[in-house]
Amino acid sequence: MKQFIHKLGAGISVLPMLLVPGKIFAAPLPGLTDATTNLSNVGTGLKAGASDASTLPKLIGSIINTALGLMGIIFVIMVVYAGVLYMTDMGEGKKVDKAKKLLQTSIIGIVIVVAAYAISSFVISQISSAVTGA
Repeated sequence: MKQFIHKLGAGISVLPMLLVPGKIFAAPLPGLTDATTNLSNVGTGLKAGASDASTLPKLIGSIINTALGLMGIIFVIMVVYAGVLYMTDMGEGKKVDKAKKLLQTSIIGIVIVVAAYAISSFVISQISSAVTGA
């Protein structure tokens, strides 16, 4: 019971750290920065002369990047869990084998997520530049 309370406390203490990047990278919306000069563009997020065609690929790209980021976080957590299993085996061969297999699959998963991120970033940038003509 005491170990469970310690594990629960450690898990809860990590949660605020997951929210820190959201606070650090918080920025005003692009459409609201010029609210005092040009009220027709407020809320659309478009600069004067920008087309609506460029926003859809960027939206799809941000959704894909968010999903891949979450999968990367999951695989990193799996690597940490495999390390904990490996370190706390207490002489049992089953835990070591399970930890090695989990570590191998999670590292393969991380490699796949990084490759998917690179490919999707390249494809979205090429689509975006083809649509906008830039």
